[in-house]
Amino acid sequence: MSAPLIDSERLRQAGRNVPTPFAIDLDDHRRLIVRQTLRVLPGRRIAGLAELEGAPVFAKLFIDAAGAERYWQRERNGKSAMAARRIATPPVIAAGRLAAGGHYLTTGYLADARALAATDRPEHLAAAFEMLGRMHASGLVHDDAHLGNFLLDGAAVQVIDGDAVREAASDGELRQNLALLLAQLPANVEAAQRGRLLAAYRAGNPGLAIDDIRLSRQVEETRRRRLADYLRKCVRDCSRVQVERGTGTFVAMARDEADFLRPIIADPDRWLASGSPLKQGNTATLALIEHQGRKLVIKRYNIKGPAHALSRCWRPSRAWHSWLEGHRLRFLGIATPRPLALVERRFGPLRGRAWLIVEHCAGGSLATQPPSASHLQPVLDLFARLSAARISHGDMKATNLLWDGDRIGLIDLDAMRQHGSTAGYRRAWRKDRERFLRNWPTDPELTRTLSAALRDD
Repeated sequence: MSAPLIDSERLRQAGRNVPTPFAIDLDDHRRLIVRQTLRVLPGRRIAGLAELEGAPVFAKLFIDAAGAERYWQRERNGKSAMAARRIATPPVIAAGRLAAGGHYLTTGYLADARALAATDRPEHLAAAFEMLGRMHASGLVHDDAHLGNFLLDGAAVQVIDGDAVREAASDGELRQNLALLLAQLPANVEAAQRGRLLAAYRAGNPGLAIDDIRLSRQVEETRRRRLADYLRKCVRDCSRVQVERGTGTFVAMARDEADFLRPIIADPDRWLASGSPLKQGNTATLALIEHQGRKLVIKRYNIKGPAHALSRCWRPSRAWHSWLEGHRLRFLGIATPRPLALVERRFGPLRGRAWLIVEHCAGGSLATQPPSASHLQPVLDLFARLSAARISHGDMKATNLLWDGDRIGLIDLDAMRQHGSTAGYRRAWRKDRERFLRNWPTDPELTRTLSAALRDD
């Protein structure tokens, strides 16, 4: 496929909609061909898979009219610092200026490498923590220490994103950096694996004194900040979410699903009416719909009358709340159908009817497929994850609990809440537990087993 020639100014003007493939001239008379973009910061940076003189490379283009050279230099400095300290990182192939303004940096392309994830095997996660320990022992910190910046290449780990790598100012920075990486893991996974991960870190950096209690506080605070930042981005335009504000309408949707969702968002009531009804009540109407061979659930939050409209119009809609809570659960590693779109009718600052569109979960509910008394681990895992995050659901009916493979997922998140205090959470937890135990009145043995397993301490 031919690649049209483009320059930095046109890339800035393209915003997020960077056309690929494209070619761009370098100041040494070579031409870089970008085949696929992996990350786009509109008007600032583009990262993707490319070719340079016929060889595959990973390329970063710094196109910001004001700050391109500063960020390019930070990337180069971080890569050089890691190479000098023998921290495994893809080697720099070429770096310089773009012919029409801006800068570029290319590194070796690791075709078989992949980013680490919280679901990876414990030994792979441990390898990332050992690598962070080695960085710290050499005096470096990674200000964006998340699992996506540690690539697993065979059995070895390589560090990427040199822009975030710098000299450490103190041991306190090293401890906070360690807490940042630990906070990337779901709380229950981190708690279960902390001993192994810290042992791996100490293998890379045996000289740093670590206070477990203080580290726990740092991890919890870091996790809170990350979650708050993540949720803020769920209702503004960013790399994950596309936000559109029209006359009388606010829409937030998964950016990678925007084209697919657009026909539904244009007329959600028509799709709701043509779908298979799941619930028809005064407060909400739900239907199962199918679009391009995929099943989705659309939920309309109804306005019952003028008094209800007046009481609701000044507050975030229930769809808005459920949209955020769905993202909260998924961020924390708790199963729930993926939120795809939020639609609100607005009249200036006032909010009216609203819709929520989520993926359909094919698993049956616990009302029709209750857990067995001999296999309670999915129930215990769900309550453990909720407890670790101090989250109460508010309506633990069996119909709101769905099987998602071997996990139990939550739906109907209208009353869900993350509590700031342990006392408030414990009160809400008892209510959730009591409602959960009332789900199977005809199976007293299951109820007794669940009651014993979910002790009210």
